[in-house]
Amino acid sequence: MANYRIIVDLSDRRLYLLDENTVVRAFPVGIGRMVTQTPVGEFTIINKQPHPGGPFGAFWMGLSKPHYGIHGTNNPASIGHLVSHGCIRMYNEDVLTLASLVPVGTRVTIRP
Repeated sequence: MANYRIIVDLSDRRLYLLDENTVVRAFPVGIGRMVTQTPVGEFTIINKQPHPGGPFGAFWMGLSKPHYGIHGTNNPASIGHLVSHGCIRMYNEDVLTLASLVPVGTRVTIRP
């Protein structure tokens, strides 16, 4: 059984899915603007919700830092840019793939 964890690298705007210490998938992401930066640190996924509505696209995965999460988008052109209010924004098909692989409790490391 896989032992997944997530690393979000803000400098290259990519989310990496690791099994143990091996990268198995990489996804482009949109991250927080200068005034609403994505928080750096160690978090966990605490909840998952399909079709959350609004700008959150096809799926929401809440982080242990309140009001922050990994989610889809209703604006695919935003991926790869400094656009969010601090969340990690993914293409809808990518967030659905990720959500199908990682359970609640998955470690998420966000690094500068």
